Amino acid sequence: MNFDWTEEQRQFRASVIAFARRDLAGDVIARDATGTFPQEAWQRCAAFGIQGLPISAEYGGSGAGVLTQIAALEALGYACNDNGLIFSLNAHMWACQHPIDRFGTEAQKRRYLPGMVNGTLIGAHGMSEPGSGSDAFALSTTAKEVDGGWVLHGSKTFVSNAPVADVFIVFATMNRARGFMGICGFVLGRETPGMTIGKPMHKMGMRTSPMAELFFDNCEVPADALLGRKGGGMAVFNNSMERERSLILACTVGSMQRDLERAIEHARTREQFGRPIGSFQSVANRIVDMQLRLETSRLLLYKLGTLLDEGKPARLESALCKLHLSESFLATTLDALQVHGGSGYMTELELERDVRDAIGTRIYSGTSDIQRAIVAKELGL
Repeated sequence: MNFDWTEEQRQFRASVIAFARRDLAGDVIARDATGTFPQEAWQRCAAFGIQGLPISAEYGGSGAGVLTQIAALEALGYACNDNGLIFSLNAHMWACQHPIDRFGTEAQKRRYLPGMVNGTLIGAHGMSEPGSGSDAFALSTTAKEVDGGWVLHGSKTFVSNAPVADVFIVFATMNRARGFMGICGFVLGRETPGMTIGKPMHKMGMRTSPMAELFFDNCEVPADALLGRKGGGMAVFNNSMERERSLILACTVGSMQRDLERAIEHARTREQFGRPIGSFQSVANRIVDMQLRLETSRLLLYKLGTLLDEGKPARLESALCKLHLSESFLATTLDALQVHGGSGYMTELELERDVRDAIGTRIYSGTSDIQRAIVAKELGL
């Protein structure tokens, strides 16, 4: 496999870095403290073309290949230090845009995708429930088929983007006794009768990415809101989750590069006991480990992108990538903070926020333990 970027991809990556530094640089410390979603930055990303990367020109996107998407996301993570904004973008693209693009009817695609690409519509994905998290298909939200559509009852939790979202992908069961064969997916607008968005939930990290619960009380859903076929919700969910697992952490590779460069610069210039701290083996070893994680993460990510571009199965590779990148990102943020010592613990250096944000990567889109279970199954264990 050749992991070299083409000249066009290199230029595009450089343009993403320049865009992020110019248009996404804001007071993230203040936004993090108040949990404020950066609406203007979202619109700027759409105008630049971030949300449109995976969507064809027919619906307003650019139809970029997976490796080009990865190049852009890695560059975004390198130059933009708002992990909450980046997470919201990824949740929108992979858990909302992708299933509509892959399973939606032509009418659904034309209704939702152009707005999701140009930034006027924000997507949210509701699967997790208070009683079902990793056991996704043990959900209790029900969908009863009636004349002219469906009626939903139940609730969803940990719904990223919900407080600001306009389009919701939700899943419900026609009959719990039928297991995964009873699951249906739906695409709903914000004003759907009977759907209520709860109060914003407060998180440890990624605070600029808003989150809330969803409640369905006699929620009337038209027949044309069904996403995919009746009883085919498992296929919709699994497909979107595999794509999300594959790409949602591409930005962390750029973030790891940024943290590594900051750590090297600090280790070269900060002196203790009459010499740069990088000359001490304990500090140097941390930075070497950061470099190792960055290189292995890139190899896994680029290999995965190549497989997806070639249309090859990548269930094993996507789980390995999600697992390794999440664990590596957290370890690297901790090492970067430790290299900076007491200053790294202060909010002003924005390293402690990276740590808080990185912890969530081991939980969302399937916990690290779930990824290990997927890999074990793929290995025949």
